[in-house]
Amino acid sequence: MEKRLEQLLAKLRAAFGDRLVSVVLYGSAAAGDHQPKFSDYNVLCVLTQIGWADLAASEPIFQWWRAQGSPAPLLLTEAEVAGSTDCFAIEFHDIQRHHQLLYGRDVITPLVVDDCFYRAQVEHDLRAKLLRLRQKAAGMLSEPDQLRRLLADSVATFCVLFRHALALHGVEAPAKKRDVVHSVSGVFSVDSMAFERLLDIREERVKAREVDPVSVLDAYLKGIETVIDAVDRLEK
Repeated sequence: MEKRLEQLLAKLRAAFGDRLVSVVLYGSAAAGDHQPKFSDYNVLCVLTQIGWADLAASEPIFQWWRAQGSPAPLLLTEAEVAGSTDCFAIEFHDIQRHHQLLYGRDVITPLVVDDCFYRAQVEHDLRAKLLRLRQKAAGMLSEPDQLRRLLADSVATFCVLFRHALALHGVEAPAKKRDVVHSVSGVFSVDSMAFERLLDIREERVKAREVDPVSVLDAYLKGIETVIDAVDRLEK
């Protein structure tokens, strides 16, 4: 186990004691698609209860963990894990597919995910992320370094959502981002070049400044819009 994860686990066990049900690593690190300069460590912490005292105990740990460059762990009770799969179908499908149990009881593998809102959640998240991307990009067109970083950061999120767009179309989605892009290109007729150039930056196959972000932006946006249209048509 990576040293920082070992340190986090020790802090969580000391803070919560027998209220700590399980600690689960998920996301790119669990899927074997971690890029150190861009990826972080996503951790789910399941407790028997979550009250004010638990939040207070979390504060110094979460502050320390964010200083290591990763988002604060998700705090859920065991009852919330079992009862919220319908509104968090994307998240629980992802965690269930690629996770590593760091401590405690495995509450993820036997979980039955409720897909009643799954298609709508995938479309909502794709549209929301696209709107946010446009909003941010519009303020960075004259700042290529900022725009390049924005696009390189965002491609990971869209690859996650593209996996679910593929799953909704009955296609087994691969774990690696580049393989997802290739599948999306074939299934939805998306030009993959813009996505591949951004993944090249993340994977350090090219120097970031070799990629002109403005030149890839239009194809990138159009590709995302194409996938959204394909998900939207499933409702008809």
